[in-house]
Amino acid sequence: MNPPKVGLMTFGDARDHEWAKLFQGLTEPRHQKAVKYFDQLPVDLVSFESVARKIDEIDEQAEQLKVSGVESLVAHVPCWVSPNMVLRGVQRADLPTILISNKDPGTHGSVGLFGAAGALDQIGFSHVRIREEFEGTNPNAVADKALPFIRAASAVSRLKGRNFGLFGGRSLGIDTGTFDPMQWRRQFGVDAEHMDQLEIIRLAEEVPEDETQKTMDWLAEHMGSIEYDDKGLIPDKLAHQVRCYLATKKIIKERHLDFVAIKCMPDLTNYYVPQCLSAALLPGPYDADGEKETTVMACEADADAGLTSEIMKLVSGGLPTMFADVSFINDDTSTFYLPNCGGMCTWFAARSQDPSENLKQVHIRPAIRPGGGGTTYLTCAPGPLTLGRLYRKSGEYSMAIFHGEAKELPQDEYEAFVAARGSHQLPTAFVKVDVDIDRFVDEFASNHICAVPGIWVKDLEYVCRLLNIRPVLLDR
Repeated sequence: MNPPKVGLMTFGDARDHEWAKLFQGLTEPRHQKAVKYFDQLPVDLVSFESVARKIDEIDEQAEQLKVSGVESLVAHVPCWVSPNMVLRGVQRADLPTILISNKDPGTHGSVGLFGAAGALDQIGFSHVRIREEFEGTNPNAVADKALPFIRAASAVSRLKGRNFGLFGGRSLGIDTGTFDPMQWRRQFGVDAEHMDQLEIIRLAEEVPEDETQKTMDWLAEHMGSIEYDDKGLIPDKLAHQVRCYLATKKIIKERHLDFVAIKCMPDLTNYYVPQCLSAALLPGPYDADGEKETTVMACEADADAGLTSEIMKLVSGGLPTMFADVSFINDDTSTFYLPNCGGMCTWFAARSQDPSENLKQVHIRPAIRPGGGGTTYLTCAPGPLTLGRLYRKSGEYSMAIFHGEAKELPQDEYEAFVAARGSHQLPTAFVKVDVDIDRFVDEFASNHICAVPGIWVKDLEYVCRLLNIRPVLLDR
């Protein structure tokens, strides 16, 4: 995935005598430092050699940024500058904006920052303010504050025009999986393509045998085990699941779908095969054909979970995402037990760039549903996760956001969990969190939750601000 595209404009005092006497010597070196600093960050930077001082210069630079397709603006105000000039540039660019200045007492930077920021506030132009140095004791301070907003702005920009594929309708009466496609259009710029999930079954019959066998051989070679039982999980059933996965990939490509949700239960699980293999492979960065882009898939036709995961994917630069049930909360250890009904992205099994390292920790086991076939079993490897979920209250969106650490349970706790669940063992993440569990219970409005590796809490908070969503930050 391409890095966020960022525009940088440095504003300078328009008065010729003040510029020549004082501000040129203060502004131009700091402009060069700003360009050098942002150019070494993981962004695609568009900047200019000169400082924007006059109206025509400001207009020209703002127009060039718009033409270049930048997704956010860094408005650099290193010294005093007339606030209306900054306002002009920001309005002309009309992008999510960071105002940035410095702490040097000799630059008059703070007065420039607050003058411009106050003017933006008066017209209701939301922005982020940073008052830090590019060098010194904490050279990461600017990046730490700027990058979450830059990534969020990029995610919001790229979300517009996304195409969501919904296979089937409401699953198992899960109302929180339903959505209003026109609300998505208005608020997020996302279109929705509805398809019958039998389209997967129909096209699965057209998948060539050699393509099916290629994936079957790849699974046999790399999976930790395939536990055929001569009843529900037989080679023909698994081959059918493989063909369903390949058919779904074909539909995604031909219909230009960016993320999907599949009903699956109970129709396909009862009378055909579960789509657990698709849930295990689509969100990951590989399959039998080699490396690929991750594609978000939500189970049980959960559209808002799909949208949540797509946002997580975009802010993280394309990382795999997790879809799971909020199945059990261990209040004593503040651990969430997050299984899914039979499919979870295999990347989480070892968090490795080497597919074989992940897949050898994954086991295909017989499904318990009437249609037979297999489910994927794994335990999420230790590491940080950002968890969250879009949900609606009286039609208005909120997003719960918090972070946790996937961990291995102590043996006695794990054995107690297995005993409680019985023979139907599922792919599961055990996640240690630091949230007020009573507040979570009172606020969280879905049985499903999403996650992405790493810590992206601030990024998601900024996404909410940009999309007019109420952020619900659950970390203590």
